[in-house]
Amino acid sequence: MNQIAPRKAAEIRGRRAELLAAWWLRLQGWRIIAQRIRTPRGEVDLIARRGRTLAFIEVKARATQAQLDHAIDAARLRRVIAAAHSLEGRYGSDMEEIRIDVILIAPWRRPVHLINVAQML
Repeated sequence: MNQIAPRKAAEIRGRRAELLAAWWLRLQGWRIIAQRIRTPRGEVDLIARRGRTLAFIEVKARATQAQLDHAIDAARLRRVIAAAHSLEGRYGSDMEEIRIDVILIAPWRRPVHLINVAQML
């Protein structure tokens, strides 16, 4: 029963981070078109559109900047990429650019938006 509380806390923290990331993206001119989309291949936290650009966005929240440095790895990115590929036809049919982004959230810090991280693999 002790593991339920930390899991629940992580779930709440994750949802808050996704909400913060969505509002931050809106302030940057993005329109959020979907949130927490699950596929058999993985999950995408946010799907956002700005002009003819579509971004599948992974959001990571950690308590410190040092923890954020290790929050995203190649395996996690591959799952997001696989999920994005399965959703591409539904959301990206008329887009010029489709990319995978990551937003990192730490308390009292501005969100860090990493653009087109799939190219970094």
